[in-house]
Amino acid sequence: MKNSIQKFGKFLSAMVMPNIGAFIAWGFITALFIPKGWFPNERLATLVDPMLKYLIPLLIAYQGGKMVGKERGGVIGAIATLGVIAGSDQAMLIGAMIMGPLAGLVIRAFDRATEGKMPAGFEMLIQNFSIGILGMILAIIGYYLIGPVMATILAFLAGGVAFLVQNKLLPFVAIFIEPAKVLFLNNAINHGIFTPIGAEQAIETGKSIMYMLETNPGPGLGVLLAYWVFSKDKATKSSAPGAIVIHFLGGIHEIYFPYILMNPVIIIAPMVASIATIFYYTIFNAGLTGPASPGSIIAYLAVAPKGETLVVLGGVLIATLISFFVASPIVKLSGNKNLNEASDKVKEMKAEAKGLTNKTGEIKKIVFACDAGMGSSAMGATKFRNRIAHLQTGITVINTSVDNVPADADVVVCQTILQDRAKASAPQAQLVTIGNFLADPNLDTLYAELQAKAKSVTETKQTTTQKQTNTGIMVAKGIQTGLPSVSKEDAITAAGKLLQTLGYVDASYVPAMLEREKTVSTYMGLGVAIPHGTADAKQAVKKTGIVLLQYPEGVDFGEEKAYLVFGIAGIGDEHLDLLAKIGTVIEDEVNLEKLKQAKNPEEILAMFQ
Repeated sequence: MKNSIQKFGKFLSAMVMPNIGAFIAWGFITALFIPKGWFPNERLATLVDPMLKYLIPLLIAYQGGKMVGKERGGVIGAIATLGVIAGSDQAMLIGAMIMGPLAGLVIRAFDRATEGKMPAGFEMLIQNFSIGILGMILAIIGYYLIGPVMATILAFLAGGVAFLVQNKLLPFVAIFIEPAKVLFLNNAINHGIFTPIGAEQAIETGKSIMYMLETNPGPGLGVLLAYWVFSKDKATKSSAPGAIVIHFLGGIHEIYFPYILMNPVIIIAPMVASIATIFYYTIFNAGLTGPASPGSIIAYLAVAPKGETLVVLGGVLIATLISFFVASPIVKLSGNKNLNEASDKVKEMKAEAKGLTNKTGEIKKIVFACDAGMGSSAMGATKFRNRIAHLQTGITVINTSVDNVPADADVVVCQTILQDRAKASAPQAQLVTIGNFLADPNLDTLYAELQAKAKSVTETKQTTTQKQTNTGIMVAKGIQTGLPSVSKEDAITAAGKLLQTLGYVDASYVPAMLEREKTVSTYMGLGVAIPHGTADAKQAVKKTGIVLLQYPEGVDFGEEKAYLVFGIAGIGDEHLDLLAKIGTVIEDEVNLEKLKQAKNPEEILAMFQ
């Protein structure tokens, strides 16, 4: 449940966070130019309303649509959201967070349904009119349905906040906020919930207390000060001053999470401090003109309304003092605590929030898994095996089908779309989800983890490598160079037919290759694709073989271009040595460029001998 909440919260905040600059610009204009602002200006104040009602919702909608449907999703998300904006008198920030991704889903479904079916020469016409027509329909639905519904929901939420404020209950939300922050839900809470609600309040009053609930640096500062003054552990005591600077001035609140996880009962300190401070802010009717992001004291005071700077600063001081006095006796009585272990725990939790489950157990076997366990996973395993060779960890790196992961696997690496199948196949294993097998940030994170745990790291790469031979698996007749650009489907079909012509597979293998591509892309990165059949198509393989089609102008595989298309058909492990050789060759940028520019099959074949 925690992972689901983290994932949902991350999605919400991911729509808002790239646009925080727009919120801040709006907050500054509000603070400076409205009648109660620092420098009242009637003409410039007219910027406030359109920025909040049109600019910010459309930016959020574009980002949400783009996250789901790429650039086309962003455009249709903005179109559809304009209907929601026009259908209500309120600022539709939450409406944009719903309509943007929804429109992205619609255009993504359309693109998948029409992929490979558009008549040649009509692609641009269909693509442009699809956004226009579907966007118009969604905008109309937004105007008549979603806009009014969201207006009702926002009125309910605003009423709920007003009820909490009027009945002095708002301070008690801190009971949920502070623990949630330590679980890395801080951005989700602040940008996914409080910022949209705060914007609604700021329309009427020019400020909102919702901007102050999660971002106050005082509670965390008090905890860090307590450790600096009273910790018995020298390492923890010496690290606290640096953490204070990063937290208080830099606004990176995550820096104090390990200090709480080191002794979880200390969470009481920021909770009590936040309750008292929010109560103080409600008494003085305090608020900020825009979101303070990041939660630095500089950002916090920068968006304080005119005449309320001391009130805002007083809340930070109160939170700091209360948190310090509550945390101090707990730190005194807790004895020596291991900050390194707590920091590792924070890294693990942060990795979970990003979809990278980080276990602390020993890693002995890493399994790269793809749909069929034959092509992309084999090359990915080879590349990663070579990458960690110099670490001398003794870790085994293998590849397999995602549905047949061995029970002794400690780590499973697979594409994001296959993660549910991987979890079902190997529930005991750490799961690393990636975009492609050749170059991915999560693979870099896994490598860094292994490097940190390695007992000894050699300074140079291994001087000897296992000799890999090409025993007829790749032949000159199976290599074609200088081919004109075609569609992805045509390139895969051509590779399949060449495999069939050379007697590696029968005719049923070709449609299986196309079906495999619909399930998970076989684009590997670095301009290389390795299309192959599904797991069910192994019976169509007569003998192991690999063909290569070279496209100097490239073939579109989604947003990337493949210049080298390796068609693969394998029986057992017969093709793995050559596949490993391919992975080694293309890892070298010079060799990769030679493959892309080679003029004849013999030149390419010589590189794989």
